[in-house]
Amino acid sequence: MPGLGASFGRGAATNYQQDMANSDCILFMGSNMAEAQPVGFRWPMEAKLKGATLIHVDPRFTRMSAVCDLYVGIRSGSDIAFLGGLVNYVLTNDRWFHEYVLAYTNASTIIEEGFRDTEDLAGMFSGFDQQHDSYDSKQGHWGYEESRHSHAEQDGSKHTPEAKPAKDPHGRYGHCMDGSGEPYTSPYKDIINAPRDPTLQHPRCVMQILRRHFARYTPEVVSQVCGCKPEEFMRVAELLCTNSGRERTTCIAYALGWTQHTTGVQIIRTAGILQLLLGNMGRPGGGIMALRGHSTIQGATDIATLYDSLPGYLPQPAAHDPTHEDLSCYIAYGEMPTGYWANFSKFIVSLLKAWYGDAATPDNDFGFSWVPRVDGDYSQLAYFDRMSKGGVKGYFLAGQNPGGGGPNAGLHRAGLRNLEWLVVLDWFETESAVFWKNDPNAPPPSEIGTEVFFIPAAAAQEKEGSLTQTQRLIQWHKKAIDPSGDCRSDAWFFYNLGKRLKQLYAGSTDPRDQGLVNLTWDYDFDAQPRLPDGTLSRIEGEPDLEKVLMEINGHRLDETDPRTGGPRLVSGYSELKDDGTTACGCWVYSGVFPEPGRNRADERKITDNPIQPEWGFAWPNNVRVLYNRASADPEGRPWSERKKLVWWDSETRSWVGLDKPDFELNKPPDYQPAPGATGMDAIAGTHPFITKADGLGWLYSPSIKDGPLPTHYEPVESPFGNLLYPKHNTNPMVRFFAGPLNHIAHMPTAEYPVVATTFRLTEHYLSGPMSRFNSWLNELQPEMFAELSYELAAERGIVHGGWMTIQTPRGRIEARAMVTRRLRPFVVEGRVVHQIGLPFHWAFAGEVVGGNANDLTALLADPNVSMHESKAFTCQVQAGRLEGQALHPTVPTAHWPTLDPIPDTPASAQPEGRLGHGK
Repeated sequence: MPGLGASFGRGAATNYQQDMANSDCILFMGSNMAEAQPVGFRWPMEAKLKGATLIHVDPRFTRMSAVCDLYVGIRSGSDIAFLGGLVNYVLTNDRWFHEYVLAYTNASTIIEEGFRDTEDLAGMFSGFDQQHDSYDSKQGHWGYEESRHSHAEQDGSKHTPEAKPAKDPHGRYGHCMDGSGEPYTSPYKDIINAPRDPTLQHPRCVMQILRRHFARYTPEVVSQVCGCKPEEFMRVAELLCTNSGRERTTCIAYALGWTQHTTGVQIIRTAGILQLLLGNMGRPGGGIMALRGHSTIQGATDIATLYDSLPGYLPQPAAHDPTHEDLSCYIAYGEMPTGYWANFSKFIVSLLKAWYGDAATPDNDFGFSWVPRVDGDYSQLAYFDRMSKGGVKGYFLAGQNPGGGGPNAGLHRAGLRNLEWLVVLDWFETESAVFWKNDPNAPPPSEIGTEVFFIPAAAAQEKEGSLTQTQRLIQWHKKAIDPSGDCRSDAWFFYNLGKRLKQLYAGSTDPRDQGLVNLTWDYDFDAQPRLPDGTLSRIEGEPDLEKVLMEINGHRLDETDPRTGGPRLVSGYSELKDDGTTACGCWVYSGVFPEPGRNRADERKITDNPIQPEWGFAWPNNVRVLYNRASADPEGRPWSERKKLVWWDSETRSWVGLDKPDFELNKPPDYQPAPGATGMDAIAGTHPFITKADGLGWLYSPSIKDGPLPTHYEPVESPFGNLLYPKHNTNPMVRFFAGPLNHIAHMPTAEYPVVATTFRLTEHYLSGPMSRFNSWLNELQPEMFAELSYELAAERGIVHGGWMTIQTPRGRIEARAMVTRRLRPFVVEGRVVHQIGLPFHWAFAGEVVGGNANDLTALLADPNVSMHESKAFTCQVQAGRLEGQALHPTVPTAHWPTLDPIPDTPASAQPEGRLGHGK
């Protein structure tokens, strides 16, 4: 999540869910936590019981809104306008936390002469390349002004080679993805010595640029763009300010309602700016909660299922890029001279040793040439666009359903129809497995050439492993039973596939095969594993995933543990070296398995410490609140007794507290780096954001591709122009995928006047690949519907419970009408606009089927992470049904195994809702 990484240094949720109970105020935007994360929502409700104020700003009034103290409705896609207004309110009313901002942010840093803001260029930043529709941050002078020290050191100084563009201009490599790859105009990256003005009066200091940039986001403008009332907006602003400062903290929580926009990264950046100004980062009850929608989506990015990132947010080497030619160039370009990323060489060398073992030596660059190079854009949207045009031969699909859940799912299915072969690993035959025979909009099966191999996968209860959830917490789950029949775990499939491939290529001397030939791949159980009931597992060939976790944790290869006879496990990433004596599969996870028999992800000890540090393991280093040095003032004292978390103990000369300090334990608050200091020695004792090169939180960040400051642009499909910058309606760096399957309503048009947004139901899971095959859940939510206002229903003759159709340039679906006060018309720029809400859980496979909201959305990509824009698009709605044959379930409804009551269970908890008032 570069939106968080660009501001603070790490792209992950900054606090933990239980900490929300310590908040004095919580702003939920882009989130419906009560329905999408109902278990975690107990903690905001606990905060409310303690007197906290809960605020929900959202296009829809939901069950979440109903339990909040204040609800404000805004038009989908107008979030930056609303948040930008909050930033402006804080600045113009002098409500920012002065001591915090001056000490812990880059507010005083002076930006290079020649930078021009959107206020100077009518909605654009300097450095835009019209030919390539992208910004050149160097040409735009986005960087920090160079210090005199930099100029004095130019002759003979070691410096990072200047970047050359990789073949793929859209990739965000490694810690760029995490927001830490900052494109400075100076090749020396001498950020630590950049000139600063502590009076904040210099016209090019960050604070003055920030003030000018957000000045036009007044309450009146916010009201006109968002559709809320000025007094509603000001009420939110005042609550945030009142509940921030020394004694009080505010938390901001978001989810896909922010990320799924072409400005999603910049929406999150605006929240980061707001929280830095209010002094809420690194403190109890503060921070930004990035609420995840999957059990281990955080782990997927940490361990790097992303095509352009290696584990631990290291850059995936790029083909045809001189900065990735060999290991020394890769390290020189990837590391930062100051801050924690100065340890970059230790992380990559240890990773190579984990992958290639004894074959990785200094003489062969530790096998760096064996790491695959990125030679194009392999993000999902671009890849399926290429697939739909015949550019892909085969595909492995494990636990994903692009045929039902991808944006513009019809285009995704067209791509699957163009493959020669497809392997699907899943619990059920989802849309992506049966597209060739059940897609109502596809050619007949005889005309589809894709050969589909369906591999039945083990369910969660039938496999073990780790999950890394919303708050960076790694938790181990154990296997309960063996999978039935031929079902196998994902780990079993890929482990045994790897074994066969290694056998196939054994003995090869071809240079391109050496990565596979030398890959360490020895995770067999030492003895046949047993199930919890004591019986032996019948599954042969299952890998021992604790061995995998130990490899991820890391080893000292030059030390032997007498308990195992093997290399000693490292206790944390501070032990890693770049000389080949350590191996570590993911540096940010180091410490999760510090000694034999101690899998900290499997620990479940409840203690008196409210942080609960012995329940699972949070990366990095079991820190639960990131940047928690900021919970103390510059002298190391808690800002207040009420909000204390970590502090400097002058007697022990160390940082102590409730949480593990996210700072060097013995670095005193008054430490000042010597001239020319590097690494962590260059970070002052008052700089909490240690993965930023200057140790500061960034109000202004040049590491985001579409601008160093957030700017309001309309969604690509919008009924309105851009009121703030009329010359530039949409993000100038939005990526389009032109073609006959992906038509876009570029301009406001009478053909598609209604705003649509998608949302999630508690009772279903994503596109329904698991939940629509579950009879109990289907009874709770049996049919696709659309939420719309009474006013829109009256205009179109749509009746509650009746049928309606929704059409976009990509497709048309039918749904039942849910006519409700939960949606209302908005008055925007003086005219009325209607909005509808569409759950995205139905399609044509399962026990229940229905219109697919994802067939309506477009294939668009933001410039930073290739994210689509399913939370804001335009459509037309009408009463009635589609012509033609109705959809039919692809599997029969499951029968009850028994109608006998469950023993020792109250009647009210029995299946089929047998209510007996708890008797």
